[in-house]
Amino acid sequence: MTVLIDAPLWPAHGTLWSHLVSDLSVDELHDFAARAGIGRRAFDLDHYDVPEARYAELVALGAVPTDRRELLRRLAAAGLRVPGYARPAAKRSALAARWEALLPGARHVGDELLDRWSEPHRSYHGTEHLTHALDSLVVLDPDRRAPRSVPLALWFHDAVHDGAAGDDEARSAALAEDLLAPLTSSTGRPVVSAPEVAEVRRLVLLTAHHGPDPDDHEGALVSDADLAVLGSAPDRYLRYTEQVRREYAHVPDEVFRPARASVLEQILAGGPVFRTAVGTERWEAPARRNVADEVRRLRA
Repeated sequence: MTVLIDAPLWPAHGTLWSHLVSDLSVDELHDFAARAGIGRRAFDLDHYDVPEARYAELVALGAVPTDRRELLRRLAAAGLRVPGYARPAAKRSALAARWEALLPGARHVGDELLDRWSEPHRSYHGTEHLTHALDSLVVLDPDRRAPRSVPLALWFHDAVHDGAAGDDEARSAALAEDLLAPLTSSTGRPVVSAPEVAEVRRLVLLTAHHGPDPDDHEGALVSDADLAVLGSAPDRYLRYTEQVRREYAHVPDEVFRPARASVLEQILAGGPVFRTAVGTERWEAPARRNVADEVRRLRA
């Protein structure tokens, strides 16, 4: 176990606070916090905020004292640190506001989705990925001409994520139908029409293979927004690969590495990664470099 805690130096709410982190996995951090009786409300994307009064107790339970600089260095080296620029947008309150703007009056649906996206076993397929996909859609569609079904599909596309390729997408699509179809207005009219629900379902299912037809603009938007991380800066791409590996920590290296390399090689050989003009221009070249570099590491 490698749970770290820095000194209580950060003032708020009439006391000083420490940061509790793990440089191994978020799962380890959640397990330690649960044993210590620290509620999930104290979790802030990559750390728990804990008051000064609990510092000595947590050290006695096994948290290793360290200074702030070393804590951040270890967290970043493990690929677990959520950078400052990504933190505000990935917080639940920010995402809840985006959901309310998209589908007013359906807060209970947004709450259920955010509960799912915040499940503790998710290292990559969590709120940061949801935020990145929604932000990428804004890049692809700055004038917001896409129908509402496109952002709705991004909200639902990994709402079910147990690591079962194909099955997760099918279950996410079914969840979209289950949650959206019953919504009605005060006059009894559907909030989301039956054709729109069907389109959301279709777009979610498309993320199982990311192969929209050439004339499927909405499908291209969803596919490109979901895959945008492939074209990110090298340090962000490396963090993505580490997050994916943690989600499959139960798979031994001798199985994971060739399987992952094979999937990536299929991406490189399958034609353009991105299907929109903007996605192609911005992300195609860096995505191919990132993916090729990862394949070389996996095959080494």
